[in-house]
Amino acid sequence: MDAVQISLNIIEFLQERDGAGITEIAEALEYSKGTVHSHMATLAENEYVVKHDGLYRLSLRYLELAETVKDRLQIYDVVREELDELAADSGELAQFATEEHGRAVYIYKTGGEKAVQTASSVGDREYLHCISLGKAMMAHMDDDRVEEIIEQHGLEEFTSSTITMREELFAELETIREQGYAFDREEKIEGLRCVAAPVVTKGEVVGALSVSGPASRFEGEVYEEELPEMVTRSANVIEINSQFS
Repeated sequence: MDAVQISLNIIEFLQERDGAGITEIAEALEYSKGTVHSHMATLAENEYVVKHDGLYRLSLRYLELAETVKDRLQIYDVVREELDELAADSGELAQFATEEHGRAVYIYKTGGEKAVQTASSVGDREYLHCISLGKAMMAHMDDDRVEEIIEQHGLEEFTSSTITMREELFAELETIREQGYAFDREEKIEGLRCVAAPVVTKGEVVGALSVSGPASRFEGEVYEEELPEMVTRSANVIEINSQFS
């Protein structure tokens, strides 16, 4: 296996744990202890891991990398300001994501006074077909790109409401293009509903923003009309302000 891939596998393993020793890493990833020790020595020398009481952990170096990536996302400050306002106005959870490698990557997350807590965190990656953020972005991709994503990631079923058929997904994307926003009707998590709008600049979809909440509150006129108006308005604000950021 390529040496870089081994290091990446070790880093991802450590990301899931609060520290691990050479033996545990070697057994879990099925590498020799010598191979793991060699890679850990290199990672430690370059300050990508730290060792304490015989356990290795990811270092704070990744914060530096994350901040650099965030700073290069030119619309980040515009997104943060508008989502803070959206969360305050709606009282719910507001999130922004962009697409990378065929998945949605959460960039910013903030909550209003009634916001529910979800498992998603900044940096997490999610399949596009089962969340409103993802469908809002897919609706503004050409069909070939959507086909590539389906081929790469499939259409996994998470709840009884998840879209798992290609034809149904394309029909849904057409509806989203026409109305300008997307719904997640408990398609990823039972009891959680969302509505999202795409952010399109210079003819290219750069991301999407959403508001999420419990099905008990996300119903009727609030869900079908008020929240769609709020997210599309916020998306429009970001689109306009990003031109001057």
